[in-house]
Amino acid sequence: MQRRYMRFLGFIFGAFAILAVVGLLAGLWVVHHYSQDLPDYRQLAVYEPPVTTRLHAGDGSLLAEYARERRLFVPIAQIPPRVIGAFLSAEDKNFYEHGGIDFSGVMRAVFTNLRHLGSDRRPVGASTITQQVAKNFLLGNEVSYGRKVREAILTFRIERTFSKDRILELYLNEIYLGMGSYGVAAAALNYFDKPLDQLNIAEMAYLAALPKAPSNYHPVRQHDAAIKRRNWVLDRMYEDGRITREQWEEAKASPLTVRDPSQSTTTSADYFAEEVRREIASLYGEQSLYEGGLSVRTSIDPTMQAIADKVLRRGMIDYDRRHGWRGPITRVSIAGGSWLEALRATPTPPGLVVPGIEGWRLAVVTAVGAKAAEIGLVDGSRGTIAMSELTWARPTTAGQGVGAAPRGPSDVLAVGDIIAVEALATQGTFGLRQIPNVGAAFVALDPHTGRVLAMVGGWSYGESQFNRATQALRQPGSTFKPFVYATALESGLTPSTLVEDGPFTADQGPGLPPWRPANYGHDYLGPITLRVALEKSRNLVTARLAYYIGMDKVKALAERFGVVTDLPPYLAMSLGAGETTLMRMTAAYGQFVNGGKKITPSLIDRIQDRRGRTVFKHDMRTCEGCGPTSYNGQPPPAVPDNRPEVIDAGTAYQMVSLLQGVVERGTGGKVRAVGKPLAGKTGTSNDSKDVWFIGFSPDLVAGVFFGFDQPRTLGGKETGGSVASPVFRDFMAAALRDKPGIPFRIPPGLRLVRVNPATGAPAAPGERAIFEAFKPGTEPFGQRPVLDGSSDAAFTGGDGSFGSDPDFLGAIGAAPPAAPGAPVAPPAAGDSATGGLY
Repeated sequence: MQRRYMRFLGFIFGAFAILAVVGLLAGLWVVHHYSQDLPDYRQLAVYEPPVTTRLHAGDGSLLAEYARERRLFVPIAQIPPRVIGAFLSAEDKNFYEHGGIDFSGVMRAVFTNLRHLGSDRRPVGASTITQQVAKNFLLGNEVSYGRKVREAILTFRIERTFSKDRILELYLNEIYLGMGSYGVAAAALNYFDKPLDQLNIAEMAYLAALPKAPSNYHPVRQHDAAIKRRNWVLDRMYEDGRITREQWEEAKASPLTVRDPSQSTTTSADYFAEEVRREIASLYGEQSLYEGGLSVRTSIDPTMQAIADKVLRRGMIDYDRRHGWRGPITRVSIAGGSWLEALRATPTPPGLVVPGIEGWRLAVVTAVGAKAAEIGLVDGSRGTIAMSELTWARPTTAGQGVGAAPRGPSDVLAVGDIIAVEALATQGTFGLRQIPNVGAAFVALDPHTGRVLAMVGGWSYGESQFNRATQALRQPGSTFKPFVYATALESGLTPSTLVEDGPFTADQGPGLPPWRPANYGHDYLGPITLRVALEKSRNLVTARLAYYIGMDKVKALAERFGVVTDLPPYLAMSLGAGETTLMRMTAAYGQFVNGGKKITPSLIDRIQDRRGRTVFKHDMRTCEGCGPTSYNGQPPPAVPDNRPEVIDAGTAYQMVSLLQGVVERGTGGKVRAVGKPLAGKTGTSNDSKDVWFIGFSPDLVAGVFFGFDQPRTLGGKETGGSVASPVFRDFMAAALRDKPGIPFRIPPGLRLVRVNPATGAPAAPGERAIFEAFKPGTEPFGQRPVLDGSSDAAFTGGDGSFGSDPDFLGAIGAAPPAAPGAPVAPPAAGDSATGGLY
């Protein structure tokens, strides 16, 4: 009996041994089979996930983000331990104990699922964090036994190769947590607008609740389910000893509140951000832009940007209202009282969704009475537009003119008109609004560094991505004249040089008619100083100066300043007939006020890669003594000024003084209301197709441009002084409100002489006078001859052109032109042959 029993046991043992061997062989075969063509897990050692590139304003606020997957990579050492603990409690509490697969967890999941057989409960899983890393990084989401075997093989290999911290780092930076968030750092910002180290326990638990199914626990759409899942994670954290009972109770009682996107600390500057995006893409390529995780510190000043947005749009609205009502956005039929459905079916124009005009909205006219029009709004409410809010809406006519003033609401509106309105102070009353169709742009920058502080490229980036500050090539008109005057000053003339303001004719060459420019008012002032000529923007004086000193010199100076790259050397260019951009013109004026130093407009201060290493700096100067991080009484470091000089400091200040006179006594008089030292120049091209104002304070330069994208007249009475200078004035008034009035800096070596501004001669006691800046040896000593061309036969007889009086030329130290009669380009089609630039 005993022998039979022993034989039976031997049989059983042998059977088990055979089964074990067979099982082992089968297992080895399975491992071998599924190990074929496995992804190379070693790539995880150098894995760099796609990371969001973020643009920051000068104050650190967020400007824009560019990414294919919104992710911020955070090293494991920088992730707070409690955040890590929340995810471990929710996903894999034995992570630091198991070898990749948690067998005890697998058994618990098996028994749990057996208990729930026949119920509607979802089966529970037992995937560890390492398994999720293998799946998410290397295998994908295929549901099959083969994928699970491959996952297990990779899991063991990953565990043998990498530290637990590295595996956890990969997991926490890769997982998708909803709302476009990849990784815990991006999720913390998207859900709570907080960095990881500022999350409270309830917020940490909510993020840890998301990996399984983010859409099932949306904080708004699935609020109750989200609270329940968060509280489950809090229970696990308490059971695991990661939080105290008091913390557990407080966190479970707290509401689930996510950030309001409208309240986030972001800076709105779409045109500026797009310029930066293009620059980064050109420097580093599209992949680095959208996946490289660059941190870009830009130059933009959010306060100045907000002011620029506001004042430019207000200027566009003011101009647009002066030129009448172009009609409704569209018309719909509201027969049968279906106005609400018709209104809701009307797409909102992109130009109506603009930061700063949130009060504008669509409405439909439902009735028109004798004194008011009735309207309906998208929310179903109703309101009225009084006749007093319609008086501006005169019909437009050709050439930007307007027709007769409306006598009643029916002259402006009709039933079924879809219009833009803005709520007024009185409940239920609205004003008629119209999206401007004129193009405009604004730029402000630091004249000492070239850093762009504000940029607006049009009414709305959503309506048009064309940036009129950097991409629109337009005629600068009289804003170009300072470069003619600067060339004259470089050539030996002075601000008090007298020039004849009278008829002027120049030969354009064989087969072409003579060129006869004219002043805007077709009047003549006779002999006037360079100062008065620039302050009054006299075309004839400018043309004479350009002819006398030579357009080749003007061309060379304009190109040094960066106004243009290749200016045709024609006399018409002296009156601003060439083409340039607002950005170039604004930077060029900055080189007057900074003492004649070259600057290049820059939008980016610094770029750091995903590891925080600086890979680009705008300011590449070496600074001795800039290293210390604390102050111990050491003197401030001396930063070298290695900017090249485009014009000598004396000439630059003379131009600043002349342009200050434009504001104080000339065509820029509206700017004087700011009440602080300012300088600048108006500009208006032929037929008022382009109007400008470029100006500056000692430490801020700004430019304004208006003009239709398809050039046409802005209106016969619209000039740089009436359209652009009020925008500059309002910007400077707000930007400089809390700053003292700083006088313009006078470089050493100049001599200030008290002169009569009208004649340029030394002022007598009691006579109206200003202090004029002269270079040594050029100061006036009484009345000088007038540059009037009385003895120059190169001009048609007696036309008041420049002369070459040897006494005068010797007095100012200039040489007569080698070859008078510089070529003059024929006027462009449709432009006035007289110039008409002022």
